[in-house]
Amino acid sequence: MRLIVSGGGTGGHIYPALALVETLRKKDPDAKVLYVGSFRGLEGGIVPKTGLAFKQLHVQGFSRSLSLTNFKTISLFLKAVKEAKKIIADFKPDIVLGTGGYVSGAVLYAAQRMHIPTVINEQNSIAGMTNKFLSRGADKIAISFPNAASQFPKDKVVMTGNPRGQQVAEKKSTFSLKDISFKEKLPTVLIFGGSGGALALNRAVVDFAQRFAKQTQMQAIFVTGKKYFASVSEKLLNLDVHSSNLAVLPYLDNMDEVLPKIDLLVSRSGATTLAEITALGIPSILIPSPNVTANHQEKNARQLEEAGAAQVIVESELTSAKLYHDMTELLSDSKKLEQMAAKAKSLGHPDAADRLYDLLLEVINDKQSR
Repeated sequence: MRLIVSGGGTGGHIYPALALVETLRKKDPDAKVLYVGSFRGLEGGIVPKTGLAFKQLHVQGFSRSLSLTNFKTISLFLKAVKEAKKIIADFKPDIVLGTGGYVSGAVLYAAQRMHIPTVINEQNSIAGMTNKFLSRGADKIAISFPNAASQFPKDKVVMTGNPRGQQVAEKKSTFSLKDISFKEKLPTVLIFGGSGGALALNRAVVDFAQRFAKQTQMQAIFVTGKKYFASVSEKLLNLDVHSSNLAVLPYLDNMDEVLPKIDLLVSRSGATTLAEITALGIPSILIPSPNVTANHQEKNARQLEEAGAAQVIVESELTSAKLYHDMTELLSDSKKLEQMAAKAKSLGHPDAADRLYDLLLEVINDKQSR
């Protein structure tokens, strides 16, 4: 298979793409893959480290209000489409996969104009503007949440799940809680506000840190985000919080190894996070980011809550007292955690990358047989 994959801006668009490529390489060692990203997104610092062939385009997002910058956005988009056509002509892909972000809009639109098969992978319950724009010309649309189906042409939608879920589910973890001086069998919560951290979440945890430090039957890994680590550490020092049951870290670069070892996750509700915890069967308290398009994180989280896999606290209702109560109550109730874990696992797609790979093959074969 010759595949061009495009997705950028955030990790939520990049990591599912890389997970699919990993599965493709296992199934087809001779496959050729080209990743096309943007100059502005995180992909420039992530994709080259994988050894994938990588090209970049200049694109930017539309302003939600009337703005002259939108004229520049349109100009950049048209130039990116022209460049993408050259990239496609040179690489000669069998198919092009888009995982979201403005750059995938230019690449898939170019492919569609060149009559190259295209597949969209929508990870959220609320479809992104780029994927909605591309859906009419796409051959198939792979979704991760049932609620996304109604936002696309019905005959094109296929439930595959998010490929990142399979990647995490298949990972053999070598991490031990002893590595951070924790006890192996003590109920453990991971508090994680995303790669950049979450200020409101950090404040809530700092406020109950002294109280939590007195707990003897539970422990917490608190990931602050790099930019908040110094200030959080200083506040905890001033509060004289020195506890063997609270590990404070700026970041986790081995998240996929830590997740299988925890009993509860407190986090935002980005699509990639939810793909990981449903594939692994991890109960969660979800605090959706309010600063996302169409409030899609809350819509993602509510689907887990409705299934009994998670509890949701919207940020406007987040207090230190509520988070402490909900978190410690769950950690003290092993039966409830087991029930939530089972519900989470029932929503997961631990074969999502396989499903998406099979869908790509199906589209290629269907195109070739015409």
